[in-house]
Amino acid sequence: MEMEVTFPGGARVDASFGPYVVRTDQPPAEGGEGSAPTPFALFLASFGTCAGVYVLGFLRKRSLPTDGVKLIERAHRDPATGMTDQVEIEILLPAGFPEKYREAIVRAAEQCAVKKHLEKPPAILVSARQA
Repeated sequence: MEMEVTFPGGARVDASFGPYVVRTDQPPAEGGEGSAPTPFALFLASFGTCAGVYVLGFLRKRSLPTDGVKLIERAHRDPATGMTDQVEIEILLPAGFPEKYREAIVRAAEQCAVKKHLEKPPAILVSARQA
C-alpha cells in the first residue's frame, strides 16, 4: 500500500490512498484549527475501530444483534513521560447478551490486526529525495 501525504494549509496534514483521504489537524492551542483529529488521535482510534471490526464479525457470524453493543476505549498516559502506556478497550454488552459468548467476544477483539502489529512493530524507515 502506498499513501501520499500532503499539506493542504495551516497545520493540516492529509494522507491519500485509493479513493480515500484521511484528514488531520492540530488543535488551536498548537497552531491548528481543530478541523480534524490529530494524527495521534487517529492512531489511538485505530485500536478501538479495529477491535470493533472483529467484534462485529463475531456478532454477525453468530447472527447476534449489534443493538446495544459498543466499545469504550481509554488511553492512559504515564505522567512522568507523557507517553501513552496503556490502552483499555471495554466491550459493553446489552442486557440479555448470551453469557456463553462473553469470553469469546473478548478473544475476538484481541485478534485485532492493529494490536498484533504493535506487539511486533514494523521498522519505520524515513528518507528524503528530490522530487
